[in-house]
Amino acid sequence: MGQHRRRTPRRRRFLAPTLVTTALSVLTVAVVVVGTHSLTPRATAVASPATSAAVAPPVPGTPSVPAAVPVTGTEPSVSSEPDPVTESPTPTATATPSPTPTPTPTTAAPTPADGPLGTTATAPATPEAATVGALFTGTVRPGNHFCTASVLHSTTGNLLLTAAHCIDDPSGVTFAPGYRDGKAPYGTWRVTAVHTTTGWSHGGDQDEDFAVLETAADDSGRRVEDVVGGNTLGTDEPFGTTVRLYGYPAGGEQPLLCTNTTGRQSAYQRVVDCPDYPGGTSGGPWISTATGHVVGAIGGYQQGGDTDDTSYSAYFDHTIAALYQEAAAAAAS
Repeated sequence: MGQHRRRTPRRRRFLAPTLVTTALSVLTVAVVVVGTHSLTPRATAVASPATSAAVAPPVPGTPSVPAAVPVTGTEPSVSSEPDPVTESPTPTATATPSPTPTPTPTTAAPTPADGPLGTTATAPATPEAATVGALFTGTVRPGNHFCTASVLHSTTGNLLLTAAHCIDDPSGVTFAPGYRDGKAPYGTWRVTAVHTTTGWSHGGDQDEDFAVLETAADDSGRRVEDVVGGNTLGTDEPFGTTVRLYGYPAGGEQPLLCTNTTGRQSAYQRVVDCPDYPGGTSGGPWISTATGHVVGAIGGYQQGGDTDDTSYSAYFDHTIAALYQEAAAAAAS
């Protein structure tokens, strides 16, 4: 049981298991189930525990970030959980990437991609889209990415947000923001640490399926947020929030974008209807069109969903706020 305490155990909807890890301790057996939004985990080790969720830390403020310089080459508080109640939200996007985006901190104003809800298309190359990228193991090349991540604003300028089921060992993992068609227009950053909650690391709690990653400076000494900007963490925001949902499909080389209004699947899970979000999109950010805050990441229930057309996210509350503070402190040390 993680930091979201309940009176009765969750009734989980399991799919076919893809990974069973049995520790030498007689106390721990973790079972991980995989939905269509996730791929086989690329690493096998450990993540950092979260601090107590008794008090919600403040949400970080809006960053001030210089323009990007492309490079060439290459909870609500509840005592028990209700049965899942599905609401029907409904999503958007247009395509037409521009060759040289100039990322800035995200704002609450809608982007030109906000149109009819419930449509999925290639994400245009906007400043917001530049904060989203693909995770790779080894070489950054077509077909080698496995999950999605996004830059999370922090004073250290080097944090990313993704789903906890995507990664548990940073070894050999690289982040390429704004990745398209085999190219990393802003450069690449090596992942150096993974922070998850004790609820996830000890029991795979789907209500805590989120992770904060640390990255190293690139070869020029630049921090990732200095180059592409970052999204401010949003906590305790309403379930009925309209979001832009980004993700890199495993079989594609451009990011997807869909805009739709989210619903409440259960006490600690958001749901949104966005068609054609397959494996690889796990970890993709949910960015509020009203506040510009990132309020979710594809994951959670069924590790993001067992169909391509409905996605889930663990609810962002004091639990992820505490994790964020822990990660930021670690990155600053």
